[in-house]
Amino acid sequence: MNTSSLFLQLFLLLLGFAKPDPDPLQDYCIADTKSPLFLNGAPCLNPRLALSSHFITSALAKPGDTKANPFGFSVILTTLANLPGINTMGITMARVDIAAEGLVPPHSHPRASEVTICLQGVLLVGFVDTSNRLFTQQLQPGDSFVFPRGLIHYLYNLDSRKPALAISGLSSQNPGAQIASRAAFVSNPFIPDRVLEKAFQISRNDVDKIRRNLGG
Repeated sequence: MNTSSLFLQLFLLLLGFAKPDPDPLQDYCIADTKSPLFLNGAPCLNPRLALSSHFITSALAKPGDTKANPFGFSVILTTLANLPGINTMGITMARVDIAAEGLVPPHSHPRASEVTICLQGVLLVGFVDTSNRLFTQQLQPGDSFVFPRGLIHYLYNLDSRKPALAISGLSSQNPGAQIASRAAFVSNPFIPDRVLEKAFQISRNDVDKIRRNLGG
């Protein structure tokens, strides 16, 4: 067997294991949020104790506080705490409120792809692929856009007077989120200044200024 054929078979084998979340082994697994066990997910409540209320939440019903950060956005997620029936289902829903000219800054979800539907306002959205190509689009109410798993993406409210609203579905119950600018400049501990100076071709003063602006 030649090297290229062996590499292809290994690649296909790894691809077969590349799933965001494992498939459930039962109809549902109500999260037992009081269990002391630490698992990749949450332990299951006894199915006999399942209630209709485990499968409903009003967490996304009310707007979030877009003034809580300097970017002007709020994201409210369904979680095991507010929707325990979502455990092992491999999905998360998110309400995204964006103030006038607010921004969900460039960020990524390491464990999930995302589909966003614009419900209110006009959004400028986009993502950058691994060849550094930008895919961008303006969304009107009712339009949807897909952000592939792990790629840097953003949402910007083009309206200078009115807030925007979007709902997103993500392909993991724990998609994770990493804002690129905060990861680079306000990590704990800080990435060494000389690394950031070289990577972004900026000065030490620029590094300090960006850190202050991001709350570091």
